[in-house]
Amino acid sequence: MELKTYWRVIRVGWVWILLGLILGVLAAAGWAALQKPVYTADAGGFLSAAGATSGDDTGSALIADNLAKSKVKSYIDVATWRSVADEVIADLGLNVKPETLVRSVSVTNPVDTVNIIVQANASTPEGARDLAQAWVRAMSAEIQRLESANGGQSIIQLVPGDSAQLPQSPTSPNWRIALAVGAFAGLALGFGVAAVRYLLDRRIRSADAIERETGQVVVGSIPLEKSFTSSERLIPLDAGLYDGARAKYFRVAEALRELRTNIQFMDVDNPPRTIVVTSPLPGDGKSTTSANLAIVLAANGQRVVLIDGDLRRPMVASIFGLVDGVGLTDVLAGRAEFDDVAQLVGAEGKLVVLGAGTLPPNPSEVLGSERMHKLLARLAEDATVIIDAPPLIPVTDAAVLAHNADGAIIVGSVGKTTIETLQKALQSLQRAGGRCLGVVINRVPIKGRGKGYYDYQYTGNYASQGAPAPAPRPVERSEMVTAGNTSSSPTASSSPDAPVPSRRARRSAKN
Repeated sequence: MELKTYWRVIRVGWVWILLGLILGVLAAAGWAALQKPVYTADAGGFLSAAGATSGDDTGSALIADNLAKSKVKSYIDVATWRSVADEVIADLGLNVKPETLVRSVSVTNPVDTVNIIVQANASTPEGARDLAQAWVRAMSAEIQRLESANGGQSIIQLVPGDSAQLPQSPTSPNWRIALAVGAFAGLALGFGVAAVRYLLDRRIRSADAIERETGQVVVGSIPLEKSFTSSERLIPLDAGLYDGARAKYFRVAEALRELRTNIQFMDVDNPPRTIVVTSPLPGDGKSTTSANLAIVLAANGQRVVLIDGDLRRPMVASIFGLVDGVGLTDVLAGRAEFDDVAQLVGAEGKLVVLGAGTLPPNPSEVLGSERMHKLLARLAEDATVIIDAPPLIPVTDAAVLAHNADGAIIVGSVGKTTIETLQKALQSLQRAGGRCLGVVINRVPIKGRGKGYYDYQYTGNYASQGAPAPAPRPVERSEMVTAGNTSSSPTASSSPDAPVPSRRARRSAKN
């Protein structure tokens, strides 16, 4: 995992990390609350040898001090003897085993000193204080007994020194340490859960993941637009989105312009003219994408023909609000001419929409017929043809169409399409001999937790920061669609980009 991957894990899984932190702190607080308080008191003394305090003989005092230092290490071990614990029990009248009492006391000796420090733990402040002082007294008596064991005079003795102070607060549990450890453990647990979910999540997350897993280039990323509905999901027909209420579609329009540019530069000398737009599964937004792509291509000055090639669940006519019932199947069956059933959208006459028509019982055979192949070839001579095709995995219609087209664009939906379904769709396309022009990531979140996956960069209306664009010319309802279009979307005649010459114009220029 790279550093940016860790950052994405944190941004996407911050809820799990926060939950782990809260649980860790609560668990540590609960553990600390259940522990019995332990108080600690210190008492001290020092070993003294005969002659150590004599001021008449400096040499004797030095020898006595060295003797005490040599003995002090040995008497540290004496502090753990049962005899010392038994004497403390008798002194304080305790009802406890000597082994248990020894574990409550620790005896240390500061380096290069004859001092002995006794640290005692008890459940009450008074108990800790009394135990520390009683332990010093018991050690003094034990050392006195050992030094005079042969009936001689004791040379070494433990002199009680600093008396134990009454502790003001318990030393255990340490709430600060407990809460800090709990918080750290909770953060580690929460991050671990977030990282596992991130690594096991096979839904499409970024262009890098798609290109790495499938080998296909991502040609566009379309942001999530929550204002889109089943009846209103089109950008304005002029694609000039710099005024008032229409500015909310700016992100979508900019993403589609980027997709348009990428398509045009796939092959500069001979860009694709017949493009199939499909998806792995239903509901990925391929119909909306194909419709809006046709709009931005037409806004660029190109003549565009949008064909509804989904002969199972046609959507294009309803998206544009056009007359339904006649269309592609009627042209292929010879019942109507293309110019009779194609419907013009917009005032400039650059976008022509051909609905699905009567739904046939054998859509794959109809779409793969020679008449369909000839129709696409004829239309592509002076127009860019966009075909809205069914999903690749459930049926073979899209693969059949892609075989007779310049290529297919596969639309994947964020949070829904997985890498495996995308790979399966590509395999279906390859088996039919179709060419994949690239993948479009749809419904990319621009804020919230999902933004951490995709790092989408559209953060505002860039055009609004510059000089204001001229207001679009209002278009009469009669100008919108010439063959029964009932759409009420506003249009304008301005094109943001220079028109690209058609293939027929380029061929004429060469001749």
